[in-house]
Amino acid sequence: MKALRAVFAATTALCAASAANATDLEVTHWWTSGGEAAAVAEFAKAFDATGNKWVDGAIAGSGGTARPIMISRITGGDPMGATQFNHGRQAEELVEAGLMRDLTDIAEEGNWKEVVRPSSLLDSCTLDGRIYCVPVNIHSQQWLWLNNKVFEDNGLAVPSNWDEYVAAAPKLEEAGIVPLAMGQQPWQTTLAFQVLLVALIGPDAYTQVFGGKDADLAAGPEMAKVFQAAATARDMAKNSNVQNWNDATTMVITGKAAGQIMGDWAQGEFQVANQVAGEDYSCLPGLGVNEVIMTGGDAFYFPKVDDEAITAAQGELAKVMLSPETQVAFNLKKGSLPVRGDVDLNAANDCMKKGLDILAKGNVIQSPDQLMSADSLTQVNDLFVEFFNSPSMTAEDAQKLFASIVANAD
Repeated sequence: MKALRAVFAATTALCAASAANATDLEVTHWWTSGGEAAAVAEFAKAFDATGNKWVDGAIAGSGGTARPIMISRITGGDPMGATQFNHGRQAEELVEAGLMRDLTDIAEEGNWKEVVRPSSLLDSCTLDGRIYCVPVNIHSQQWLWLNNKVFEDNGLAVPSNWDEYVAAAPKLEEAGIVPLAMGQQPWQTTLAFQVLLVALIGPDAYTQVFGGKDADLAAGPEMAKVFQAAATARDMAKNSNVQNWNDATTMVITGKAAGQIMGDWAQGEFQVANQVAGEDYSCLPGLGVNEVIMTGGDAFYFPKVDDEAITAAQGELAKVMLSPETQVAFNLKKGSLPVRGDVDLNAANDCMKKGLDILAKGNVIQSPDQLMSADSLTQVNDLFVEFFNSPSMTAEDAQKLFASIVANAD
């Protein structure tokens, strides 16, 4: 009996010590839709398994809503333990100001340079040779999502490219179906334009405009085709009266709309609704025209704090986020691709397999956040919000304004 009591006492003491060593870590992000919440839960579960506690700091809205709040807290002396940003230059000024933790030692210990693919993802986390963030996924914007039943019920073949989709729009409208679902968050209209640009005049032209700041190309005849297509998309979406991107995805899932131009994160919403890729819905990378993957996505940064326990917990979370098991669990729920090139994705569905195949072929482009400053992208967003909400603005007028933004971009 004494021995049993001794074992019980030792176990109790160990549990108490573990609880005492557990650290609450607030993690801010803007993942609030059903599919996104399911994916975040995988991060939380993996981190909690280390003996620490994920404290969820979800900010409703989108990155455009959340980022100013996150930045204000960090610069105002009230930093969270970890925070989401997109790959690219969004946190560049915070890093330059010395407000973000250097993760180089953890990255070297985990051989991140050997396992993160493509290497541009880690390059986006690097400043002056030091690594400041953890890339967690590869998200691509270049997708058209289609409700197969909507087309079949109306005697239409499920489109295989943008032109076929546009041709089906009049019959869909006659049946009371919105051809193109689109929310009104600023980034959504810009996303649609960028996807049309890459699909219709190619990835090189996209990179020249956003990366090379080629104002002549932006003002030229090839780009005019993109703006005419954007005007067509505007007309197809004129009866899409929702705000959030996931509400637009729900329109497609429920058959109120036929399709949506949206990133692969939409796939998480289809999964939550128990929809099967290739059966209930179709996905066309590059609008079925130019099949490429945008190597954008999400990364987590860790603000500097004067607290050893939080600093240690930050290190644990950074390691967990890039572990093979967490990468698979998170990205299968999120609809994105893992950043590790050495993980097993046998559970991937048809759409994810398409993305993996394109990635394996090296058909990749960088995201706008990796090519253009946040200020310049805000101007682009503002332009397309106005364009998609103002039928009186012509494609020609919008193109002139866009070329001016590109000419003065940094």
